[in-house]
Amino acid sequence: MNPNPISPNAKNPNTRNPPIIQVRNLGFRYDDEPVLAEINFDVQPGDFVAVVGPNGGGKTTLMRLILGLLSPQQGTIHVFGQLPGQQPDRIGYVPQHTNIASGFPATVEQVVLMGLAQGKRRGFRYTAEERARAARAMERAGVHALAHRRMNELSGGQRQRTLIARALITAPDLLILDEPLSNIDPYGRQCILETLIGLDTGTTVVMVSHDLGITANAVTDIIAVNRYALASDSPQLTPDMLALMYGVHEAGCPVHSQLQQLMEAQTATQNTTQNTTQACQHAHH
Repeated sequence: MNPNPISPNAKNPNTRNPPIIQVRNLGFRYDDEPVLAEINFDVQPGDFVAVVGPNGGGKTTLMRLILGLLSPQQGTIHVFGQLPGQQPDRIGYVPQHTNIASGFPATVEQVVLMGLAQGKRRGFRYTAEERARAARAMERAGVHALAHRRMNELSGGQRQRTLIARALITAPDLLILDEPLSNIDPYGRQCILETLIGLDTGTTVVMVSHDLGITANAVTDIIAVNRYALASDSPQLTPDMLALMYGVHEAGCPVHSQLQQLMEAQTATQNTTQNTTQACQHAHH
């Protein structure tokens, strides 16, 4: 399957501000195994983009290419108008897997301060200004009240929001998160989404997720990835996107039935969002 991977409307850089991320004809493979091919999309300032697709479809590889951790073998990527990795201070990154274990004895504040590159070279000795930056990041991520709690005392959702605060301490213009909702209970997932939605409008967010129902109620744009990509400037998946990601069942089940199930899941999520939002603002789960 080789769909036209570029959206004709708001993803066209000629119709909006210069993009934060611009990807053109991107291709990448591991050894002889193609992972990404003919990838085209733009991410505009202030977008909240969900990158969705099946496991093994290339989502994490795409994020690593954007971050400059891997190099394109075909095509180009520009981030803030430059090659990836040229402006790391403008990017916050929350990886799918972190080397901070749940039993790590550091406090929330100490983990957040680790987001300062210079601090990593001198242990836990920080200036008053650096601690103030950490306080602002914790406030934005909704974990300020947990500043002196140890990581091994936190729930999964609290630990994930702590890692988001660590990524926010440098006040990045672009925040990239790889599966931040994975292995988090529904309440914790919604609280994390509320945290991301509540960020300054100038912060561009790119979030990898497999949870199609919940992300569709939070994001402004969706990029479906499964070797190829389809980009949409709306939070709704299309039948073409579902076909790219999952194909058509051999038993004859059409793709539109999957779309119907997704719409039902989105409706169910919307019905619970209002109840959860207020609770997230007063609790630290």
